Amino acid sequence: MNQRQNRSNWLIFLVMDREQEELQFLGFFGILKESIKIIFSWRKIFSQVTLALIFPLSFIFLAHIQISQLLFTNILRDQDALNYTRVGSSRYTKLSDILSSEWSAFWLFKAAYFTFLLILSLLSTSAVVYTIACIYTAKEISFKKVMSVVPKVWKRLVVTFLWSFVIVMVYNVLAAVLLLSSVAFLGLSNVGVAIFVVLFILYLSGFVYITLVWHLASVVSVLEDVYGIKAMIKSKALIKGKMGVAAAIFLLLVLCFVGIQLLFEVGVVFAPVSTEIKIVIGFLCFLLLFKVILFGLVAQTVIYFVCKSYHHENIDKSSLADHLEVYLGEYVPLKAKDVQLEQFHV
Repeated sequence: MNQRQNRSNWLIFLVMDREQEELQFLGFFGILKESIKIIFSWRKIFSQVTLALIFPLSFIFLAHIQISQLLFTNILRDQDALNYTRVGSSRYTKLSDILSSEWSAFWLFKAAYFTFLLILSLLSTSAVVYTIACIYTAKEISFKKVMSVVPKVWKRLVVTFLWSFVIVMVYNVLAAVLLLSSVAFLGLSNVGVAIFVVLFILYLSGFVYITLVWHLASVVSVLEDVYGIKAMIKSKALIKGKMGVAAAIFLLLVLCFVGIQLLFEVGVVFAPVSTEIKIVIGFLCFLLLFKVILFGLVAQTVIYFVCKSYHHENIDKSSLADHLEVYLGEYVPLKAKDVQLEQFHV
């Protein structure tokens, strides 16, 4: 069995080595096909990663929708009751105290949700990117090794995320000021509405661009010696020329996420159906969600290799394999000189 697996690994190594220069020609469907092929070829390790990290991530996401709705429904009910209660009465005071407690619980729950969502998202990204890098180098890989490296890689991703978060916050504030200013100065006239729509479309385009750069920067942070703002700058340079393909895949994933969320809300959260039907629909949403998350993480790593190939940056597999090792319990990231040892020309 081990001999067969080793032979399979070697064949994959030969194919990927031969096709390194050809990766640049992968388009939308080519990246989708390559991502699916990687998942199915290495279903065991990806199943283990999914079970450990992506399952909890998917469950938390769906549970958050249900719990948030329940908490907010209670808040609206008590707020409505408060509006019809005489100010200063004992009932008014009691309802006010209950509302304060409910709002506190709501925001504490939101804070806990986003904290766990961020941690699991970054851990999942670390695990998938590292796994694919090992596959790419035909390196022996096990679930134990992946989980031992992930916490160390995760720290680099946190820095990159914080930088992207700051950039998004600044971008949103500036965009909000610009959009509100256009409404204030031009009003809701035909010209004002037209300009607002154009500005809003430009805002969405910019937001998608920043998101794409961040996702690619996450892969850069794992595989190269740069992270944080430097990883964002490197990602910005890499994505040039493949922006259209990356954006198309990103929008496809967004549509899948939105579709799953709508299905869960309509079929589980708000549906006046039996508990059995809600369980079936909820389970279906859970299955779809973890598959989409896994596919998205694999696809963004494939896009990284496609971008490297597009810019004629040949990746030395032996150097990459060496730097993926764990030395003395510390993760050694791939240095830029190792992933840009030479530029080949087609």
